[in-house]
Amino acid sequence: MKKKTIIAAVVLAAMLVPAVIAGCNIATDTGNAFLDKVTGIVGQLSEGIWASLVLFALTLIFSMPIGLLVTFARRSRFKVVELITKFYISIMRGTPLMLQLIVVYFAPYYLFKIPLSSDYRFYAAVIGFSLNYAAYFAEIYRSGIEAVPKGHYEAAKVLGYSRQQTFMKIVFPQMVRHVLPPVTNEVITLVKDTSLAYAIAYIEMFTLAKQVAAAQSSILALFVAGLFYYVFNLLVAFVMGKIEKKMNYYSK
Repeated sequence: MKKKTIIAAVVLAAMLVPAVIAGCNIATDTGNAFLDKVTGIVGQLSEGIWASLVLFALTLIFSMPIGLLVTFARRSRFKVVELITKFYISIMRGTPLMLQLIVVYFAPYYLFKIPLSSDYRFYAAVIGFSLNYAAYFAEIYRSGIEAVPKGHYEAAKVLGYSRQQTFMKIVFPQMVRHVLPPVTNEVITLVKDTSLAYAIAYIEMFTLAKQVAAAQSSILALFVAGLFYYVFNLLVAFVMGKIEKKMNYYSK
C-alpha cells in the first residue's frame, strides 16, 4: 500500500511540474522566487482552506448520525414512513448537489419571504451538504445492517437481548466494519464536493483559487488547490485505512 502511494505521488509530481512551469511562465525564475510565489498563494488561500475544512467537518458531524436515523426510517414497519424516506433518498441522490444548495439557500425567501443575509450562505451550505450526504450514508448503513447474518439476530433473541441491545452489541459493530470502505469513498468525495459551495457564493478554497488565478493570470493557484485536495484525501484515506484495519479483527 505504501509503495502504491509513493508511486502515485511520483507520477503526479512528474505530471504537474512541467505543466506548472509551462503554464505559469516561471521557467526563468529561481527556485526561491517560485517558492515565494507558492507561499504567497497559500497565504491568500488560507481563509478559503479553513472555510472548506469547516464545511467538511460540520457536514460529517451532522450527516453521519442523520444518515443513521434515515436508515431506521427507511427500514420502518410503517409503510408511510418508509415511503417518505424512500422519496427523500431518491430526491437527494437523483438531483445535483448544486441544485439542492440553491434550493436550500433561496427557499426561505421564496416560500416565506424571509430576507437572506450573507451569513446564511454558510448555514445553507452546511444544511445542503448534510442532507445530501445523509441520504448516501443512509443507504450505505442499510446495506451494512442487511449484511449481518439472520442467525445473529436469532442468537441474540435466544440470549434474551432486547432489540436495542441486539442492535448496539451485535448489529452495529458488524455494520461499522462492513460500511467502512464505502464510507471512506463518500468522505473522499465530500472533500472535493466542498468546491460546489460556490453555487451560493460561499467562498471556499477553490473559489479563492480561481480568483487568485484570474488576478495573477496564472494557473499556479489552481495547481496549489489541486495539491491541497490530493494531500487531504491521502490523509483521509490513511486515517480510514487505519480504522478499517483495526475494525477487521476477525482477520487477525
